[in-house]
Amino acid sequence: MATKPTKSAKSSKKAPFRKDDYIVYPAHGVGQITSIEEQEVAGAKLELFVVSFEKDKMTLRVPTAKATTSGMRPLSDKDTIGKALDTLNGRARVKRVMWSRRAQEYEQKINSGDLVSIAEVVRDLHRGEDQPEQSYSERQLYEAAFERLAREVAAVEKIDESKAAEKLSTVLIKRAA
Repeated sequence: MATKPTKSAKSSKKAPFRKDDYIVYPAHGVGQITSIEEQEVAGAKLELFVVSFEKDKMTLRVPTAKATTSGMRPLSDKDTIGKALDTLNGRARVKRVMWSRRAQEYEQKINSGDLVSIAEVVRDLHRGEDQPEQSYSERQLYEAAFERLAREVAAVEKIDESKAAEKLSTVLIKRAA
């Protein structure tokens, strides 16, 4: 009986995504909906978005009814990209708390899927030529955030990911100068 209400709710609240759309999934970044398929799970029919993350060689299936509540969202608009780039230009804000606590906060920001929050992580963890070397865990978090940001900028601006990374690096280098 519980499956009927969810089915009618699903059809009345259709997710705003279609096949071939690029989306952002919070924990994985930019992916593309390759198909929408129906599968039977535990006796109930489920309509699923099949999302491909080409870079990670990974496929994710998200129930269409749960897509927006899971945090899946369309690509950011140009204004949000602009805000993220402005964030990169700002001063790094490093809290004076233990590294483990900061690392947790950075991880949460990266996995939030919020582009400006990811840009904050990149800004705060970026090291210029004249600054001391990063620890392994700092570098891992920085690279994860930088890559996530570059992928979305590339998808929104329809440019190559390496060009997007170059653009971000240029902004960070100008800030340091």
